[in-house]
Amino acid sequence: MLIKTENLIIGAGPSGLTAGYLISKDKNLGSVEIVETDEKYVGGISRTEGINGYRFDIGGHRFFSKSKTINLLWDEILEDGFIETDRKSRILFKKKFFNYPLSAGEALFKLGFFESFLCGLSFLKAKILPKKNPKSFHDWVANSFGERLFKNFFKTYTEKVWGMSCDEISADWAAQRIKGLNLTSLVLNSIQFLNFRKNRKVIKTLIKKFKYPKYGPGMMWEKAAEKIKNQNGKISMGIEAKEFTYDNLKECWKVKCLNKIKNEYVTYECKRIISSAAMRDVIKNIYPPLSSKNMAANLKYRDFITVAVMIDKRPNFDDNWIYIHDQNIYAGRIQNYTSWSTYMAPDNKGCLGLEYFCNEGEKFWNKSDDELKQLAIEDLKKLEILKNENVIDAYVVRQKKAYPVYDKDYKKIVREISNEIENNYKNLFLVGRNGMHKYNNQDHAMMTSILTIENIKNNKKINDIWDINVDAEYHEEKKDKSFAMQNIQGVPKKFR
Repeated sequence: MLIKTENLIIGAGPSGLTAGYLISKDKNLGSVEIVETDEKYVGGISRTEGINGYRFDIGGHRFFSKSKTINLLWDEILEDGFIETDRKSRILFKKKFFNYPLSAGEALFKLGFFESFLCGLSFLKAKILPKKNPKSFHDWVANSFGERLFKNFFKTYTEKVWGMSCDEISADWAAQRIKGLNLTSLVLNSIQFLNFRKNRKVIKTLIKKFKYPKYGPGMMWEKAAEKIKNQNGKISMGIEAKEFTYDNLKECWKVKCLNKIKNEYVTYECKRIISSAAMRDVIKNIYPPLSSKNMAANLKYRDFITVAVMIDKRPNFDDNWIYIHDQNIYAGRIQNYTSWSTYMAPDNKGCLGLEYFCNEGEKFWNKSDDELKQLAIEDLKKLEILKNENVIDAYVVRQKKAYPVYDKDYKKIVREISNEIENNYKNLFLVGRNGMHKYNNQDHAMMTSILTIENIKNNKKINDIWDINVDAEYHEEKKDKSFAMQNIQGVPKKFR
């Protein structure tokens, strides 16, 4: 079967649905069809799954952006579907819970004066004798905060998430994701005698509230899908793109796809492709092949498993999530879904999501659902989060390619691929987290599609989407009331 469309979008996550929504609104851009490999849910990693009245996210997804354009687009799509949610999270470290971000008093009391003093000395040493040209996550954090704070607050959790040594993770990860965070600054700030400057810089705080869809982030993307269809766009579920062949004579693409529901192949013919699928998978299946094909095979991804545990009452804590820095607990993070929204569980009941970071195909990934459910319940009991509550049910979700891995080689590979595509295929556009192999947040992923559509409209590259979220401070930090509306790194002024 041959299906023709002007625009073919691969993937119905935030970036793909944003592109589909904008194209379907603009009749000048032609027809559009989105193909999504999931047979049921749109939203990608920002989807919300559900069972028996319980809803749970695949990770946590806050709706906060420095871009006015993004905020307006969220409101346009979801309209009055948002609620306001208090932001609260904690860190479990050495069997103690620390508020996140840390307060000076709490740091001194729980870490102890002597440990705080040693952290301070380690920090001073790093400033006097920093490592030159830091290349790894370890180097960057040790230079910024000292070796002792690296070992205390960063090493265990980071290696749990990525499944690799901090010496193997690129410094880009630290520069992009933890630059300017309060965690260590506040620990150091608690040691007043180390602060010699009279006019010291005021430590930034994280936002205290954020918007959140009443029934989870999937509500946003389900609504976007509905509006795309109402604007004559098409969305086909259970469709996996397999081969991408460019026809130089016709100046069009032919994309061979597997319809997993019908177990049959279908071919799409299109003028342009906007892909949020994993860069590695797309590049290896392009014909004629790119010279960077072999390099693309070296791109890595980190997967994770969420075990949603449903209990007969609301949890006795109000954190949105808890980071687990404890080496004796395999879970890396716990989501408290009813703290995000009380509508995520019925009748004053609760739902907790334990996140286990692993790689597809390894022993942990291949555990049975029953084994994973039992492990999650045991972890909750060890943490004393489950005490007198009764477990109603549990549900397992395996998420492939949740995080693009920032190893030491990724940047060179991505740069080579993006340059080769730009030089050879003017009508192939890579967007989003996995499409660009870039750890973008939801708003960043959307912005890559917004700017891509602007490039398509102008028939030339007027925006460099690769500059978005480059070496940017953590997007939730604020300095004053106007800070929240400042520019996302790399975004033109008109989209602020």
